[in-house]
Amino acid sequence: MSEQSSVVKYKWALIFLLGLFILIASFIASLSIGAYAIPFSDVVKLLFSPDEGKAASIIHTIRLPRALVGIIVGACLAIAGGIMQAITNNPLASPQVFGVNAGASLMVVAGVVLFPGLGSSTLVYFAFLGAAVGGAIVYSLSSTGGGMTPVKLALAGITVHLFLSSLIEGIVLFHETSTEDVLFWLAGGIDGRNWADVQLMIPWSLTGLIGALFLGKGLTILGLGDDVARGLGQKIGWIRASSAILVILLAGISVAVAGPIGFIGLIIPNIVRKLMGSDYRLILPVSAVFGAALLTISDVLSRFISFPAESPVGIVTALLGAPFFLYLASRGGRTA
Repeated sequence: MSEQSSVVKYKWALIFLLGLFILIASFIASLSIGAYAIPFSDVVKLLFSPDEGKAASIIHTIRLPRALVGIIVGACLAIAGGIMQAITNNPLASPQVFGVNAGASLMVVAGVVLFPGLGSSTLVYFAFLGAAVGGAIVYSLSSTGGGMTPVKLALAGITVHLFLSSLIEGIVLFHETSTEDVLFWLAGGIDGRNWADVQLMIPWSLTGLIGALFLGKGLTILGLGDDVARGLGQKIGWIRASSAILVILLAGISVAVAGPIGFIGLIIPNIVRKLMGSDYRLILPVSAVFGAALLTISDVLSRFISFPAESPVGIVTALLGAPFFLYLASRGGRTA
């Protein structure tokens, strides 16, 4: 048993370090690539020893906060997806499929249009409310008639997503002020994010990330089934309620700042679980690293879509995630 445990820890450390390496490389690329190209060697130098030049100003005022927002959002969405898949025992569960992103988006758009004077710190609470309502509707619909299945979840999620999206389009259509900014945000983008956004995200995301790590053991035991979990002394209701709150925090803050970026929470937990097994004490931190890396890479790729103009990163994540979603759905939610 001890030898097997050592092998698992070694494998976890290796995969975690690989993800960290990819994240660091993509982070440097994010600071380097753009309409104003900065050599990789200069990026590292200016990052730690900034001067008064144009390149240093671009890195520290534009690209660095943007990259940090991407890292935080990617980590939050990946962990939120992992938690949702754990508590529902459904590989198709994710903030987008579960209607969490759409619900949060609807409330944020409604807040922006109906109350133009609201600041970002207030709109976050609109996102939390919308995330909770959207997730609750999909959960209720997919759990009726014999319990939740991957196909029922997919159908309920798509239906609710389309319905909420139509409401968003109606609000935007009848209130044309700031339509361009709203539409860009709705596509999921981190372009233009600044240090205020980073400061807004840190307390909420840290709360969610730390809380998720504390729930890792309970989520792992929950995967054995409710009866087994109760027999091992786990409080099933408390775990699910706490998990739901964490998902609302993680997905809500991500949508409030970066818009409804999809599929990160679907792709990453499934891949990491395939590599790591079913221990969520290992799955969640590894998912955070790979989720941050995937969103950062996607942001870099999005800059080439209409270079030198910016494109929403949500376009790239949709191109990557849609085939993966269809693959999972065709296999009834099985990854193997």
